[in-house]
Amino acid sequence: MSVAKKEYKRITVKSLVDMKKHGEKISMLTAYDYSMAKIVDGADVDVILVGDSASNVMAGHETTLPITLDQMIYHASSVIRAINRALVVVDLPFGSYQSDPKEALRSAIRIMKESGAHAVKLEGGKEIKESIKRILNAGIPVMGHLGLTPQSIYKFGTYTVRAKEEEEANKLKEDAQFLEKAGCFAIVLEKIPAKLAEEVAQSVSIPIIGIGAGNGVDGQVLVLHDLLGMTHEFHPRFLRRYMNLYDDMTNAISQYVNDVKSKDFPSDEEQY
Repeated sequence: MSVAKKEYKRITVKSLVDMKKHGEKISMLTAYDYSMAKIVDGADVDVILVGDSASNVMAGHETTLPITLDQMIYHASSVIRAINRALVVVDLPFGSYQSDPKEALRSAIRIMKESGAHAVKLEGGKEIKESIKRILNAGIPVMGHLGLTPQSIYKFGTYTVRAKEEEEANKLKEDAQFLEKAGCFAIVLEKIPAKLAEEVAQSVSIPIIGIGAGNGVDGQVLVLHDLLGMTHEFHPRFLRRYMNLYDDMTNAISQYVNDVKSKDFPSDEEQY
């Protein structure tokens, strides 16, 4: 049965909770710059994540670990200038919150003040509880992130599905309950069994956004460059490509090169 879509002039953290309550799925995509964010926002995506995945798709790093707080603020500021409707959430990068709750608060405050973002996202559960509490006590909305947490890739050693074993699944469920009680407004669940993700979504009142977590959750998130087919060598099961921009852009640029070489561009009509 289809659910009527409510019109929101601006998406807030309360909007997302209302969407879950009324059975409306939440759409979320990444963006890292003004031009792409303007398109995403104009397409009525509910949440834009300025993800530390910028480390991969924008800077070419193998992992998300190298990106800095200053770089995240730069990307977030660019995105914010393009937004009219979406809620903008910014990842706190690796090393800016894990070990020192005071540093976590300083990092979150810098993102909010210097970029104008609406919320921050942190990876982890009870192990970062003091950082979460300090940020929330400052009035900054926090989105959680459980399951596959890319900032911990060297601990896991692989990007395979998480929480397949009972012990890890139970910890994830406990962490989700903790994040809700702590005051987080939503949680991203990445690359975990669909049945487990659905159980978590049904056990908490805050929205659960999935990536590789099945369709039993409250919304979905993808990396924009993956959805558009720009990162053509990335083929996880959870990814649906809606375009093949890698080939389209390559062909267009090759045609431009040929037109320049053959003196076809610019034509008489394209000159002053």
